[in-house]
Amino acid sequence: MTWTVEFDDAAAKELRKLDKQAQREILRYFRERIATDEDPRRFGKPLSRDLAGLWRYRLRDYRMICNIEDNKLVVLVLRVGHRKDIYE
Repeated sequence: MTWTVEFDDAAAKELRKLDKQAQREILRYFRERIATDEDPRRFGKPLSRDLAGLWRYRLRDYRMICNIEDNKLVVLVLRVGHRKDIYE
C-alpha cells in the first residue's frame, strides 16, 4: 500500500505564501520521499512536549509538521513554514 500526503487547509495556505521554488521543493520532497510504499517515519523526527505525537520533516530552512495516520496510510501536513516561525 502506498502512503498518501494530504494538506490541511491552513498548511496549504502557508505553503502558497512561500516562494515558488520552495513550494516546488517541498512538494517534490513529499512526492518522492514520503508518498511511497515505505514507512514515512524513516525520515523526519518525532516531536515532544506540546506537539507530542506529531512528526517534523526538514527541508533546508523549512519545516513541515505532520500527523501520521497509520490506519489510513495518510500523512496529514498540519503546518508548513520557515524554521524560525513554525513552532510558535
